[in-house]
Amino acid sequence: MTTASLPVLIRDAQPADMAAVHAIYAYYVTRSCASFEETPPAVEEMERRLVKTRERGLPYLVAEADGEVVGYTYAGPFRPRSAYRYTLEDSIYVAPGVARRGVGGALLGALIERCAALGYRQMIGIIGDSANQGSITLHRRLGFRQEGVLRGVGLKFGRWIDVVIMHRPLGNADSGLPDLDQPGLPPS
Repeated sequence: MTTASLPVLIRDAQPADMAAVHAIYAYYVTRSCASFEETPPAVEEMERRLVKTRERGLPYLVAEADGEVVGYTYAGPFRPRSAYRYTLEDSIYVAPGVARRGVGGALLGALIERCAALGYRQMIGIIGDSANQGSITLHRRLGFRQEGVLRGVGLKFGRWIDVVIMHRPLGNADSGLPDLDQPGLPPS
């Protein structure tokens, strides 16, 4: 059975969106291994994470359908050491009622475009649970390659959980060194 695509507006997240973001994330924290958090953070913590992402100059986007937030995505540093400053990690969650309707593709595609325009060179997807075929397929469809699986590195719901590592280049990742003076990139 094929489900029709859901038309969405992709826009920058606002503090007023964080209650809806919280509800989406809480679903995955309490019912899946997509996140390795075991207790949903409070709405205030989600607001703090939005502020921190913005302070870094990175995108935090929501998908809106009929005035309702139905998904979100954001980019964060892959690792804190300076040599990783051109590499980001993505996070993406879609409301369960709209899964497989194009929301994830629209969100992740917009995030990739924004991050490439900012001058970043690589994006890493760290996917909780090797059984999470929805996220793995989404990332693969948007140009990510599976680079490896870390077996049994998380313990949630009484079982050991794998992590799937996926990767894709951004923009002109293979065209030599970046312009180190390009605005919008994090300081070294």
